[in-house]
Amino acid sequence: MTYNLPTKEGYYGNFGGKFVPEILIPVLEELEEAYEEAWNDNSFRKEYHQLLDEYVGRPTKLTYANRLTDHYGKARIYLKREDLCHTGAHKINNAVGQILLAQRMGKDRIIAETGAGQHGVATATACAKFGVDCIVYMGAEDMERQKLNVERMRLLGTEVRPVTSGSETLKDATNEAIRDWVTNVEDTFYIIGSVVGPHPYPKMVRNFHQVIGDETRQQLQKAEDTEVPDYLLACVGGGSNAMGIFYPFIDDESVEMYGLEAAGHGANTDQTAATLTIGQPGVLHGSMSYLLHNSEGQIQLAHSISAGLDYPGIGPEHSYLHDSGRVTYKGITDEKAMEGVKLLSETEGIIPALETAHAVSYLDELMPRTSKDEIVVLNCSGRGDKDMGTISKNL
Repeated sequence: MTYNLPTKEGYYGNFGGKFVPEILIPVLEELEEAYEEAWNDNSFRKEYHQLLDEYVGRPTKLTYANRLTDHYGKARIYLKREDLCHTGAHKINNAVGQILLAQRMGKDRIIAETGAGQHGVATATACAKFGVDCIVYMGAEDMERQKLNVERMRLLGTEVRPVTSGSETLKDATNEAIRDWVTNVEDTFYIIGSVVGPHPYPKMVRNFHQVIGDETRQQLQKAEDTEVPDYLLACVGGGSNAMGIFYPFIDDESVEMYGLEAAGHGANTDQTAATLTIGQPGVLHGSMSYLLHNSEGQIQLAHSISAGLDYPGIGPEHSYLHDSGRVTYKGITDEKAMEGVKLLSETEGIIPALETAHAVSYLDELMPRTSKDEIVVLNCSGRGDKDMGTISKNL
């Protein structure tokens, strides 16, 4: 198998594409041309990786989780420590890449949207580093749940604009960011924070995050004398951290990959964000993907204990990988995610973000099927400081 998606038109099977207002088509074409030119320019790649090294703090560690491994008594478990990145999550990889691209394109106004605040903080950080004006749209409910990140963005000099429409979460913040972009296309660069949106964003964000999987291969070689694990686990909302670690392993058919999405109060309730478990194909925020919507095509509200996972859509590449069977996606309830928080905290001294906790909790189901000569790698996409308010209420 040689994986080479997306197509030139930006499709992953039936998913992806550019479903945007006509005014944005030339903007996306300009972005695609600039991105491809930059990604194939050694000087751009060198500057990007130099920033990852000196500013972001890469490579992040691959930590052997000895007590978590002993807890299950099965396969050896490693943690890819994206929580050790500057700002506390993988999101900074992509923010740094896109701000470099914006500068190369001469765009001096940055906008973004954020749910849990980690992408907003990463974008605000990159803009402060490069001295660029930044506006971040954020749902009012998410602002309440993620007060610490709101204050961090403001301290970094970013304007945080509250969004009070709809569910007051990431979906609505994204709507407002797109409205701003359409109005200010001449001087504005929209930094999308996940592998969602119209082409070329899903490809671009994935490629800026593939450093996670590339490092994992190199670090496993040193730790275990093999480049490939037997199992890869990552949480999935939009799906950026998961694509970052999955992508370099897609052609390695022996690697079983699992994406863990938020089932909220249960996938079969109306309080869920389990897009691939119960969703149907549709168009949201510029691309075709699996969505939570009713029979009339109206987008349904999503729920998760994690502000970073309560999105009613998912990246189009994940939709393709789901339909092709290359990646298995499972829904994790809020209650199970809280068990994941406690388990990783008490066994490894690592308080995970609520997003990561969804992947941790899946170990209960996976580990009994493993053997002691196998290797599990779990991507810790972010640290739990930002979620302590929610965690404390639900312990």
